[in-house]
Amino acid sequence: MNHIEEKIIQIIDEHREEIIALAKDIQSHPEPGFYEERTAAHVAAFLRGLGLRVHGGLARTGVRAEWMEQDGPNITIIGELDAIGCKSHPMADPVNGTAHACGHHAQIAAMIGAALALTNEEVQASLSGSVSFFAVPAEEYIDADKRVRLRKEGIGFPASGKSELIRLGEFDHSDIIMTTHVHMMPVEEDFYLGNAACNGFSAERVTVRGKAAHAAIDPWDGVNALSITSSAIQMMGLMRETFREEDHVRLHNVIRKAGDVINAVPDEAVIETKVRAASLEAIRATQEKMDRAYDGAAYAFGGKIKREPLQGYMPVIHRGADEVMKESVELLDATYRCSRPSDFNNACTDVGDLTHLFPVLNFTFGGFEGKLHGADFQITDEELAYIKPAKLLALTIYHLLRDQAKEAKKICREFKPVFNKESYCQYIRDNFSENE
Repeated sequence: MNHIEEKIIQIIDEHREEIIALAKDIQSHPEPGFYEERTAAHVAAFLRGLGLRVHGGLARTGVRAEWMEQDGPNITIIGELDAIGCKSHPMADPVNGTAHACGHHAQIAAMIGAALALTNEEVQASLSGSVSFFAVPAEEYIDADKRVRLRKEGIGFPASGKSELIRLGEFDHSDIIMTTHVHMMPVEEDFYLGNAACNGFSAERVTVRGKAAHAAIDPWDGVNALSITSSAIQMMGLMRETFREEDHVRLHNVIRKAGDVINAVPDEAVIETKVRAASLEAIRATQEKMDRAYDGAAYAFGGKIKREPLQGYMPVIHRGADEVMKESVELLDATYRCSRPSDFNNACTDVGDLTHLFPVLNFTFGGFEGKLHGADFQITDEELAYIKPAKLLALTIYHLLRDQAKEAKKICREFKPVFNKESYCQYIRDNFSENE
């Protein structure tokens, strides 16, 4: 271990209680996506106290702090601000119903801990490049009604914080993205290095139009929107045998409305649907099958369908563990394993959108028990959940940017993006009517 590596670890250890206190404070005040005002203000104040230039109000609540004086690649560390809707969690906010049952507060703690080390003058002088610390809003799913409100407030891509920040150009100066999360798959080791492939998704709000009639006197004169909906959902169930295992398809339906009164044939139903799959092509193909189910059921009963495509997240592109991250974790008293091409996470994250534009270096960590998004989720090991991830972030960035940023430049040179900002934004606009 060289002097700078020792310095990074020492600084984070010296601020251990401060980092844990910040994590607990954020955990105690969960906020929903795009409305994380208190959390954002808390993070901004901390980063400003480190002497960084802080830009706030990005996509409503995003906070980006940075130094840009040094030539070389920019590495952007991501921390997610929002909590998940989980009213049954013992630490849920009684008003907004959210809780940090997905560990986003631990990401923020790790980012803050890394900032403490990387802003040290001696450490900073060893880096050939720049670092940004980016607390971003709204990783968790945004429902259709909330999207309508957000569009009225000026959010162009209301599906997720990262997507909107891409649209706004807030990643224009980023060359490499670093992300973290609590373990999202079964992992026995302390750390999981690399990005497992993950599902992406698209969503849709479907309005089924029927015809009202008295439910007892003349139901034959009505067209039952709920019956159309139920038939369509049953057809989707029967379609499951057509889904290939390698596409990892998952279907979700929530009926938001199914008539108004029980003694009338329901003339309107509103359903929000979600299709998850491992590729953009599989998402589109499965969405077409769901649309045919709705259209076929409506035709059978004599109803009509109106659909509103809703932007989702792109699948995460697999990335193995980079050597700099393996070199860094070896300096910690921790166990780890590396991602394999066969690993797959059926969940979704808007980090997937970033993987289509940037090299995203990711790791996940333990230190918790219970289920993600569940009432039993809790941090059980503060050292592993808050402190060691901060060290791994800071050490990896040091290894990327030392020696004239040799490793960072190599990663940038070898990365082949699927989209640039312009083609990404055009893809979203072309495929999702809410963003026209």
